[in-house]
Formats: sequence, structure tokens, C-alpha cells
Amino acid sequence: MAKVKTRFYCQSCGAESPKWVGKCNNCQEWNTYVEEVVEKVAKTKSTTGLSTKHGPVSIMEVEEHALDRIVTTDVELNRVLGGGIVPGSIILIGGEPGIGKSTLLLQVAIHLQGKRIAYVSGEESEQQIKMRAERVGVKNADCFLLTETDTGKIFKHFQKLKPDICIIDSIQTLRSPYIQSTAGSVSQVRECAGELQRFAKESNIPVFLIGHITKEGSIAGPKILEHIVDCVLQFEGDRHHIYRLLRTIKNRFGSTAEIGIYEMQQEGLRQVSNPSELLITQNDRELSGISIAATMEGLRPLLIESQALVSKAVYGTPQRSTTGFDLRRLHMLLAVLEKRCGFRLGDKDIFINIAGGLKVEDPAIDLSIVAALLSSYQDEAIPSSYCFAGEVGLSGEVRTVNRIEQRIFEADKLGFKKIFVSGNIKGLKKKKFGLEVVEVNTVGSLFESLFA
Repeated sequence: MAKVKTRFYCQSCGAESPKWVGKCNNCQEWNTYVEEVVEKVAKTKSTTGLSTKHGPVSIMEVEEHALDRIVTTDVELNRVLGGGIVPGSIILIGGEPGIGKSTLLLQVAIHLQGKRIAYVSGEESEQQIKMRAERVGVKNADCFLLTETDTGKIFKHFQKLKPDICIIDSIQTLRSPYIQSTAGSVSQVRECAGELQRFAKESNIPVFLIGHITKEGSIAGPKILEHIVDCVLQFEGDRHHIYRLLRTIKNRFGSTAEIGIYEMQQEGLRQVSNPSELLITQNDRELSGISIAATMEGLRPLLIESQALVSKAVYGTPQRSTTGFDLRRLHMLLAVLEKRCGFRLGDKDIFINIAGGLKVEDPAIDLSIVAALLSSYQDEAIPSSYCFAGEVGLSGEVRTVNRIEQRIFEADKLGFKKIFVSGNIKGLKKKKFGLEVVEVNTVGSLFESLFA
């Protein structure tokens, strides 16, 4: 019996080694090498069954033409992709289990009329996919289901079906007949992704890939998977909240600064065209510790409710807890308030929450967090018609933030009466806005403007 040939592959970058090593020499990661069978079956023809005869062409002879994108009925997905689906592109969508990746692409498939779509599932049966489609409530006879994991058989079905869009759920369940290893391994994911890439480029058919993620939050498989594809989307959110965010990590045909926002309902994912109205709680009476931040998610302005609670510490060590906000950033803001403004917060329990289950990384939310902390500390409510946009520095100064005019226009559109921004903004014409723009230079001046 012939000895089985094996090699060791790095799960992070895909590098290979004849023996196990503790540290990868390529990506410098530790304990990432796994053993896999590498004996390959001889290939008798093209993997995808399509012609691959291409000769070298001068760059001056290549014809330049505009991209004819496929515009879907999902406005949020179109925005994230840069205007629609580019023919021949390969798009990878990653996210936690149960977040809604399969639901999102199934909705795109059954809502897109006039296009033949192949939905390949290696995780669910046809009956399970049919049940999800019934919940959405839309019927499309041009959406074809295929429960198969062998790439050779999948490409044969593609040749007969001739689809306009292909959806693979998921790339980790596929298995190439030319690699003798288990599905989901580094070599299998790399080989299957390469075959799908060749199919997409040769046939000019766009391919969607659903990818699993690891416990660290990165897409499972070799890093080369993200290099192969044209677009990487991250579908994220808290399963205990209804909002989902679709972020662009990589996009060869558009901007990486766009996001799409969805609301998870029983009938599926609903597009949120104006998330600012949903992320702000409508209270009949004003409460202390609540302020509104004018933030930016990519190129999209959002008004988000920031909540703070400051109370006397019951136990010896005061508690510091945040939800949707960086805890280290909170520690810095508390140090600024104590050092520069004289507020004694060292013996207080402090809790910060960003309403809606969102995670905000925009530094412009600093001013809103400080205002909410001061409001809870003073036990005085901030008027619900006020909002804030500014970054707080270590010396207590309020720094300018980018795209300030877009933030002000968004606040004006939603009916806010006053917005607090940095006093160092140059060239800002206040007269063209329908709300009052208040400039504050320091945290102390903010406190005087609100509570003096």
C-alpha cells in the first residue's frame, strides 16, 4: 500500500511546509500549521469545462468600456457594492452563524426578476430553503436550488442551467475532486475558491460566496481566500438586536467606506432607508444621561442615541462598563473630565450604552458621550432637540471631525434645533443651515453651554 503524502499548511496565510513548525515564517503567526493530504487526481480537462486559451495582449489594445452592473432590488446591497453587481465578479460575504447571510442572499435571489439564478447549498436541504423562501413571501420561478458539494458536478449543472448569478452557501462545505482532503480544510478552500474564480472570469457570471468565520471574527480558511475574491463584505450585528450592518472590507469596483443597514423581522431582512429615525428613542419626557451623536458610518451620516449612567459606587472598586463603545476610550474621557474640569468620578459606577446594538468607532461620538456623562452626573436632562459632533483631546479641547456639513444637514433634516461642534472649523457657513450651530472649544465650555 502506497504511503499517503501529506504536507502542513498555515491556516492564516496558506503557506506550506514539509513538517510542522510552531511559528509561520510567512505571516509570523503561532500554532497555525495543520496536516493535510495533498495527493491530487490528474486533471484531464479544464476544471470549469470552459475554454482557457488566451494569449498575451498589449495593454493599449485592451478595449475600455463601462461596467454594466446588475442592479438588484436591494438598495442597501447596491450601495455597498458600488452601484450593483459587476458581471464576472466574485463576492465573499462573512458573518457569525445565524446573523442572516443565507437569508440576505436568498432574498436577493427571489426578488431579482428576469435573471436565472443558481443557489447552491451544501448546508441545507431544498425543503429548508423553500421554507425560508415562503417566509419572505416572494415567488420566483427563475431561482433554481442545488444541494451539492462536489465542484465538478456543480460546474456540469451550471453548463446546463446557464445561470446569470450563482450563489454558493458556503465555500467551506465545497469539495474539489482534485484534492484528497476533507471539506473546509485550507487546501480545499483554496482550490474551490480558485475554481470558482476561474469560472466567474471565463463565463462573466458573478458568484456570491458565503464564508464561515472563526471565533476570533476573521473569515475561516486561508487568507488567500480574501485576496482571490473581488469584494469582501462583513455582515455583522447582535443577534439580540434587530439591526444588521453590511460593511465593505474590500471592493475592487467601488468604495470601501459604504455600509448597508437592515432590520431583522419575522418575514426576513428589511432595508432601513433612514436609520437615524429608528435609532433615536422617542420619549415623551426628557431623561438625564441621554444625548444624540451625529456620527458617520462610512459615507453615511447617522444620528445615534448615547446613554450614560453615573451613580455612587456600592462596592469598593467602581465599575466601568460599555456596550457599543470602546472601554479604553471611556477611561480616557473620564480622565479628561477629572483632570481638566474637576469632576470627581473616581468613586462612581459608570455605564455607557449605544442604543440599537450598534458598535461605533467614529471619534466624533466623544462629545456626545461627555455630554451624556455630565447630564447623568448633574441629573439634568439635555433637550431632545440637541445633538453633538466632536472629538475630545487629552487636553480637554474639542477637535474637528470630517464631513461636518453632512452631519449638520442630517441633523437639520431630522428636525434638530441645535448642534454642538468644534470651534476650530474653518470655512463653515452657518447661515445655510436651518438649525443653530454652537461652537465649543473645550469640555468646560460645553458644560457651561448646557448647564450654566
